[in-house]
Amino acid sequence: MLGAVLLGVGSMVLAQIEGGDRGIAPIDSTSSYEVGGVAVDVFGKDADSARMAGWRLAQRKGWKLLWSRTNGQPVAAAPSLSDSTLDSIVAGIVVEDEEIGPRRYIARLGVLFDRARTGQLLGAHGDGQRSPPMLVIPVMWSGATPTSFETRNEWQRAWARFRPGGSPIDYVRPIGTGSDPLLLNVAQAGRPGRGWWRMILDQFGAADVIVPEATIERSWPGGPVTGRFTARHGPDDHVLGSFTLRAPNGDALPAMMDEGVRRIDEIYSHALRTGLLKADPTLVIDEEPEELSDEEFANESVAEISPTAVFYNVQVETPDAAALGGAEASLRGVPGVRAVETTSLALGGTSVLSVGFEGEISALRVALQARGWRVDEGPGTLRIRRAAPAAPPAAAPAGTPPPAPSGGNSQ
Repeated sequence: MLGAVLLGVGSMVLAQIEGGDRGIAPIDSTSSYEVGGVAVDVFGKDADSARMAGWRLAQRKGWKLLWSRTNGQPVAAAPSLSDSTLDSIVAGIVVEDEEIGPRRYIARLGVLFDRARTGQLLGAHGDGQRSPPMLVIPVMWSGATPTSFETRNEWQRAWARFRPGGSPIDYVRPIGTGSDPLLLNVAQAGRPGRGWWRMILDQFGAADVIVPEATIERSWPGGPVTGRFTARHGPDDHVLGSFTLRAPNGDALPAMMDEGVRRIDEIYSHALRTGLLKADPTLVIDEEPEELSDEEFANESVAEISPTAVFYNVQVETPDAAALGGAEASLRGVPGVRAVETTSLALGGTSVLSVGFEGEISALRVALQARGWRVDEGPGTLRIRRAAPAAPPAAAPAGTPPPAPSGGNSQ
């Protein structure tokens, strides 16, 4: 009888997990930056020419918007690039909405920039400030019923379509399959207890949780749709911002959801810049310190129990990603170096690394010189370059007798 009961419970759990109407794989945007919502309105001699002119204009405007967002400066300060250069770094055009006439093209477009090729043109600030990994649980209210990953919905689809490559928020977006509907349901999204959250965040590799919420109200079947969107953060449900959007009918609901995701991302990005969005320290799993025997404690090196390292800036020429990786690996191999972090990436130029070193900057300079680097020292900063290889000795002219051996008498 007990076996039958357990079998029944196991079947119920299996049925809850194996639902065929769950799970939407998010778009992978790790290889590209995206700038969306670029509006164009151009004319041409025919429809194809107008459309091509619109896409060209979108590339130019998208580049300036990406540079402004990355460097934190006005759009007018962005450098201009030629169309041939833009063609080499643009990975694709996303048509969000378009109207094509005989000689006119009106559209709202998204521009995808190849991350590897565009990174070296974005200047010294690289990717800028980044958030800790944030687990995303999108909650949608429709007809007084909330859903998350229990069933597929338009809000989950919008987050799966979203390309966060250009966002400073490190989103961790679950697919919604397997055990996700059981772990990341609406009840868990509102649970304040830390114990269960620590286990979930550790499983998904995240440091904290954000809950973007969408409440959908339909005026009548087929009529206008009103959406109220709220950006929530953490187990304590901190509200960072909210807004309302309106769609003329149900067919426009996906576009309204995409706009809601974009504006929610802006709220989270602003909260990150102002210090409101940061990892909750109470969600960190405290590991028990390892107890050492007397012999192990006596054998601990001075470097492992030395005081906190001092951070110095190290400038290094990085013509490509391989040069940056080699410099980081070489710095980590220097005795006394406890941390190496790239704070300013400039492929094709000079990158800046923050190096945590337990000692004076002069000692770090000597250690780098011993590893084959040419080092220039400034106030709190080192500039390193690979030392040029030594020139081979010049060959002796033909017919020159060899030198007499030292220490002997010539006869």
